Amino acid sequence: MSAHNGVIILLTLLIAIIASIMPLPLSVDAFRPDWVLIVLIYWCMALPDRVNIITAWIMGFLLDVILGSVLGVHAAAMAISVYIVAENFQKIRNFSIWQQALITGVLAALYHLVVFWLQRFLIDVAFLTSYLYPVITTIVLWPWVFYLLRKVRRHFSIK
Repeated sequence: MSAHNGVIILLTLLIAIIASIMPLPLSVDAFRPDWVLIVLIYWCMALPDRVNIITAWIMGFLLDVILGSVLGVHAAAMAISVYIVAENFQKIRNFSIWQQALITGVLAALYHLVVFWLQRFLIDVAFLTSYLYPVITTIVLWPWVFYLLRKVRRHFSIK
């Protein structure tokens, strides 16, 4: 049953990667939520012994490869954000869903700022406020993603 559980977790992460690279109209592409980060935060809160910083780094590295960005930028940002969740998962679990959404938003903002800082250092990019637009949609989508993934976890008895 444990291998089956791992497949479900990997499947949710694969769906998150697909949602992250799926083409969107230009008018809404700037607001694309951080699907991979949201899913990682959920699984790290729910099962911190199974989904952790290493998982986050691997997923970030895959995003680097798929998006064609400097290798390690998304990996480092993802690992830092998930590290904060891994260190505080017991506290975060006890917050209401809207408080968790705000924490997820702060983590998404941190993620984008780390990506920006690393890119600024490595390839000298300019900061645009549109870098933080995904934070808004990430906050709004957190409750729905949380309840959906919790339902998946309970349905497949993932422990």
